[in-house]
Amino acid sequence: MTRKKSPGMTPADFKRIALSLDGAEEGSHMGAVDFRVGGRIFATLASQAKGYGNLMLTPEQQKSFVDELPEVFLPVAGGWGRMSATHVVLAAANEDLLRGALKTAWRLRMEANTKAKAGSRRTKRET
Repeated sequence: MTRKKSPGMTPADFKRIALSLDGAEEGSHMGAVDFRVGGRIFATLASQAKGYGNLMLTPEQQKSFVDELPEVFLPVAGGWGRMSATHVVLAAANEDLLRGALKTAWRLRMEANTKAKAGSRRTKRET
């Protein structure tokens, strides 16, 4: 049986899926479209001209994604990649894969926002 090849995803698909996540908003950072939750970035389209969407992940998540699907995920070059910013090759992704990857970055940002908020409440009570 021949498996039908997915036509891949586009920047418009990336945007649609990112904005479908609870509380997600579109913003702009250094002239590029970004996606935020709680005012903090979880994904961008800074590399869309190269056919990439970008995710903000942990080092462990980045390694797992890249190891499992190197044709779809690769670290962003330079310092951003060393800080776990990860490209998604849009043409090589399908809807479910892209949705899962974006949800992973969104969930990570939500957890970080919750921890930051709890820490700031503690600091205010201590003063």
